[in-house]
Amino acid sequence: MPIPASFVIDTPADAQRAAELRRVKLLATLVLAATFAIFIATRALLPIHPAFGFVAAFAEAATIGGLADWYAVVALFRRPLGLPIPHTAIIQSNQHRIADKLGEFIEVHFLEAAPVEAKLRQIDFGAFIADWLRDRKRSEDLARFALRLLPEAVAATENSGLMTFVSRRITAQLMSIDLAPLAAGTLRAFVKEGRHQGLLDDLLRGVHQTMTQAETMAMIREKIRAELPTLLKLYRADKFLVNKIVASASAFFEEVRNDPKHPFRDEFDRMVLTFVDRLGTDPAYAERIQGLKRDLLARPELTSLARHIWENARSFFERSASGETQVLEQYLVRMFVTAGEALAADAEMRAEINQGLVAVLRSVVAEQKSGVSTFISDQVKSWDMGQLIALIEINIGRDLQYIRFNGSLIGGLAGLVLYTLEYLLRLV
Repeated sequence: MPIPASFVIDTPADAQRAAELRRVKLLATLVLAATFAIFIATRALLPIHPAFGFVAAFAEAATIGGLADWYAVVALFRRPLGLPIPHTAIIQSNQHRIADKLGEFIEVHFLEAAPVEAKLRQIDFGAFIADWLRDRKRSEDLARFALRLLPEAVAATENSGLMTFVSRRITAQLMSIDLAPLAAGTLRAFVKEGRHQGLLDDLLRGVHQTMTQAETMAMIREKIRAELPTLLKLYRADKFLVNKIVASASAFFEEVRNDPKHPFRDEFDRMVLTFVDRLGTDPAYAERIQGLKRDLLARPELTSLARHIWENARSFFERSASGETQVLEQYLVRMFVTAGEALAADAEMRAEINQGLVAVLRSVVAEQKSGVSTFISDQVKSWDMGQLIALIEINIGRDLQYIRFNGSLIGGLAGLVLYTLEYLLRLV
């Protein structure tokens, strides 16, 4: 496998470094050749004057030092002169071991919990999210991206059977709810807040309006007329009785509505609370409510309504994704921008987001660091080492070539010192 494209040597800077490497290599080779030539020349001139011995000793040691360091530099990357010398081409020969150690080093020293958490805590994720969402252009892009995914998500939901599963789960959850205590608690709170008295007022008002209608009064008069003796009918007693009944009822309704402390209201309170108590404790009421719930959930109209709502929602999502309607997109944009502004103004919320993301990312890194180490190791093992070595040489080879210069200089000085000591010892 070749190394990643980002490692390929094809930039002007790479070309410049390669040219500089070739120049330094040539210069180091010329220095080696010069020291060898000086050594040969001074050895030949040694009989003429003893001073040439010092120069020859320096040149000889410099040549040896330069050759040794040339060998060391070359052996690091490849086999010198192509010979199968042991312990050469060190990087190529140890590719797998280097890969494993590199992965292990990153896992141990870079992905440990403490440094990872310290680095993550330096990042203000909340502020970044707030600034990102407050940018209307970014929120518009995010809204369009979400809308493009929405039809596919809806289709996947339908095709995967998720809708059926969710529908069954919702039905099962609704069936498991005991509505009697819930209804009793809701009604008890309704009564405690006094809202049932408003309902009583509306009921009395409705009954009064119904009774005073001409059709209702005619119906009541007809009923009374059918029960009266014939003699009373002749005196139109039915009309008198209807008017008295309606007037008395209207006066009673008006009296109750205008008096918050009317005894009838207390009686209504007791009646409602008695019903609430029986609703919460009487098994018969509970069974009736459960039966109503089962009948309601079993109605085909409910399934048809749910399907109709879903189809309309799907059609709306598709039209929003195609740009036919901008309603949902504009709503999402406003929601994102508002959320960003609210987050920017809420330091406590940003701190909670930062803390939560640090905890999540720290956990993810801790769980996946072994996998990251293995991934890095496998990638390095699969690289083309020839390309990688060329890359390394271009980037650090120039500095390595200066080792050859240093080897020649230090070797020459060491040879000069040893020759001088030897010369002095001969004089003693």
